[in-house]
Amino acid sequence: MRTTKIKIRNLFGITETELDGRSVELTGANGVGKTSVIDALRYALTNKSDRDIIVRQGEKEGEILIETDTGLSIDRKKRTEQADYKSVKENGKEVMAPENFLRQLFTPLQLDPVAFTLMDAKSKNRAILDLIEYDWDLNFINDKFGEIPSWINYEQNILEVLSDMQSENGQWFKERQNVNRDIRNKQAFIEDIAKDIPADYQAEKWETYDLGAAYKKLEQIKEHNSRIERARLFRSSYDSKLRKLEADKMIEISAEEKAISTERETLLSDIERMKAQIKASEDKLAGLSGKLEDKKALAESRFNEAKTKLDADMSVADEYTDKQPIDFAELQKEVENAEEMKRHLNEYSRMKGMQSELEELKAQSDEYTRKIELARTLPGEILETAKIPIEGFTVQNGIPLINGLPVANLSEGEQLSLCVDVAISKPNGLQVILIDGTEKLSSENREKLYSKCHEKGIQFIATRTTDSSEMEVHYI
Repeated sequence: MRTTKIKIRNLFGITETELDGRSVELTGANGVGKTSVIDALRYALTNKSDRDIIVRQGEKEGEILIETDTGLSIDRKKRTEQADYKSVKENGKEVMAPENFLRQLFTPLQLDPVAFTLMDAKSKNRAILDLIEYDWDLNFINDKFGEIPSWINYEQNILEVLSDMQSENGQWFKERQNVNRDIRNKQAFIEDIAKDIPADYQAEKWETYDLGAAYKKLEQIKEHNSRIERARLFRSSYDSKLRKLEADKMIEISAEEKAISTERETLLSDIERMKAQIKASEDKLAGLSGKLEDKKALAESRFNEAKTKLDADMSVADEYTDKQPIDFAELQKEVENAEEMKRHLNEYSRMKGMQSELEELKAQSDEYTRKIELARTLPGEILETAKIPIEGFTVQNGIPLINGLPVANLSEGEQLSLCVDVAISKPNGLQVILIDGTEKLSSENREKLYSKCHEKGIQFIATRTTDSSEMEVHYI
């Protein structure tokens, strides 16, 4: 598709200019309107302009009309006092969604190839990658990666998006580093805890072990054994205790006999000395035997009472004397071991919690790795199905290559030739290149560019600054 008519009126600094379908070079000094022609064409195709003022000073309306050899017409009017007007027709019929329709007719490189040669390497790469035709949207990203990363610029082409995703400067890579650091730290904590926990530690057993019941049983056994020991000691001292009781009885009786004997002697002596008290003394003397019997009976009663208590205690002792003490060494060992094992429970629980967290962190790290690796492998899959407009075009690590060389490594002439190849990559597109500022090119490269456009059947509209005070149109 080539233009057959271009008519510009009151746009930018142009009063009125008309071109036919031939390739032209517009020459003249700065300010004569050469670039205004290029800018007007860009405005017609994109509805965008870098200039603040589009309508020529003093006018209310500016217009550009483009007609092509395929029956396409583009009529765009910029107005200062009413709404803008645009009409895009194909064979006399209005085109639906005209702006989107126009975007399909050209590539950005067609509109400013000279500017392309002056871009930095990153900008050139982006411009070339943008040429890849691959249908994708945010649903594609979400389906592939399970999320739509917020730190990615989605105004880029899909290969740049994927390159940023897998980049070492990307958030996934940094997050994976953070997670892996946490994994190493938790592994170190777990190993530090595990070294103090016995091998084959049975946490469930020691969590449910009733240490209080074991202590109670141990104390019962110890009390049982203590009673046996006390019973045996008590039994072995029975005879000596009985002898003591008998001795206490005899001593008590002897003391009483001695006291009575002394009293008798005193009374007999008193009888002799006190005849007047004989009868009273004799009466008293007569009662002494009864009193002695009472004393004897009391002593006997105390003896019997004590002996009865002793025998009762002995019967209790007899109950345990013949019993065998229970060996509690194993239970004692079990209780001590249980105490030791229970002391590990908190640390064991902490270790198990960390192990669970560790598994979650490993899963996170694996997911980041999956996403990063997917972002690395997807470009290859995309390039297998994507429509690539340039012969010899490949992508390596997000860098576009032309016949194995980065675009930035191509000579100026090769880069301009690449722009022509791009222009003809859309057979049904607009076969026109806008070349502003060819004075920036060497004469050799300028002539090669014009020749290749003619060779490939590409219409070009170029500008070149000269000393002429008027804009001159040279058909080439």
